[in-house]
Amino acid sequence: MSRPPHVTTGPYAPPVPRRELTAVSADGARLHVEVHGEEGAPAVVLAHGWTCSTAFWAAQVRALATAGHRVVAYDQRGHGRSPAGRWYSTSALADDLVAVLGATLAPGERAVVAGHSMGGMTIMAAAGRPEFEEHAAAALLCSTGSSQLVARSLVLPWRAGRVRTRLTGAVLGSRAPLGPVTPVAAKVLKYATMGPGATPEQVEACARIVHACAIGPRHAWSQVLAGLDLDAGLAALTVPTAVIGGTHDRLTPIVHARRIAAALPHCVGLTELTGMGHMTPIEAPRAVTGALRELAARHLPGTARTTGHPTDPPTDRLTDQEKEKTP
Repeated sequence: MSRPPHVTTGPYAPPVPRRELTAVSADGARLHVEVHGEEGAPAVVLAHGWTCSTAFWAAQVRALATAGHRVVAYDQRGHGRSPAGRWYSTSALADDLVAVLGATLAPGERAVVAGHSMGGMTIMAAAGRPEFEEHAAAALLCSTGSSQLVARSLVLPWRAGRVRTRLTGAVLGSRAPLGPVTPVAAKVLKYATMGPGATPEQVEACARIVHACAIGPRHAWSQVLAGLDLDAGLAALTVPTAVIGGTHDRLTPIVHARRIAAALPHCVGLTELTGMGHMTPIEAPRAVTGALRELAARHLPGTARTTGHPTDPPTDRLTDQEKEKTP
């Protein structure tokens, strides 16, 4: 029997949802959606990144759902339990997000919408759409970028230029199977996607999720991301938006977070997490969860302001300076 596509014990094991449903996107793509927490509670909607799944948000889901929030998480097309679609584009990302919002929120109901990596790009792609504006009260962009992803990537430690860009694109767009999570594979993934202080439990959680992503969707989305240009979408993202990035992020280096924060019409804070890599919801769970709680407290009626919860994983390493910068 094959190993499950995520860890099953510990703080990064995904909790059992209260209910599951299927949202149907504009082109008929079917999206697996999970809802956690009490119906009618203030809502948070989570969009994961490239090669990930709903399991990536396990720490945030558990902490928020047990502290009075309704948490909606969905698998992007071709990821997790959402079948591969026929179309892969930023428009498809936006279509899928608004389909999930429409399927899980009442007419006019608003939520905090958060995206990690490709999930953040999903939010930028959906910005300005009437369906997004109807349902988004605030947003969190976590470890993401709006353009020049391959050219700015630091996965290959060489001087920036045409050769590095071409080789980085080949590496990220490879059709090679990732295979089982071996010690060597975990070490490679940690180097490329996580900070040097990531714990073995965090590396294992990320590796299991990433290695479970099918080759076809992984490659198809890599081609979309290689040509990404969502700079114009930033101007349309007018809701209060917080930005988080890791200073050791090789996939979307911190320059992306700074550029996004400077371009947003209503940025409510840029948090730079010292020593963290690209996988910040797992590497820095308290910082990401705290940002979501604060956005909900400020922008969702009926949300109690909290500073922490016993279910938060104890492995976060957040400095006092970073705590002050968290929105």
